[in-house]
Amino acid sequence: MSQGECLLIVTAEVDPAVEAEWNRWYDTVHLPDALRCPGVRSGRRYVSSGDVSETAGGRTLRVPGRDLGDHRGQTEKVARRVYTTIYELDGPAATSTPEFQAMRGWYQFAPHVRSRTQTIVPVGGRGAS
Repeated sequence: MSQGECLLIVTAEVDPAVEAEWNRWYDTVHLPDALRCPGVRSGRRYVSSGDVSETAGGRTLRVPGRDLGDHRGQTEKVARRVYTTIYELDGPAATSTPEFQAMRGWYQFAPHVRSRTQTIVPVGGRGAS
């Protein structure tokens, strides 16, 4: 890869009640639309299986009427399915093209998406291994 190229890593947790519809939309509409955008070289979806490790960073768990103590820094295993899509891009500007910005569809699922992250990671050069 040449300088400037990067990965766009998107994760989402989706309510199981809409999971089949979500997957159908993602596989037949969203991913093909993304792959047609200028600067998007490839994209591949993954889904976690089994338990996900979750650390209670700076949060203290609270339940009214119960003292659960301070759980900051503790890690627990939680049964969740986390969807991850990794796109190979020519550069970060690929996410700013009119075609990329015009992609729609998340809105219909927004009430059912528990968490979503989007991270751009440079490939090659400083900091890469």
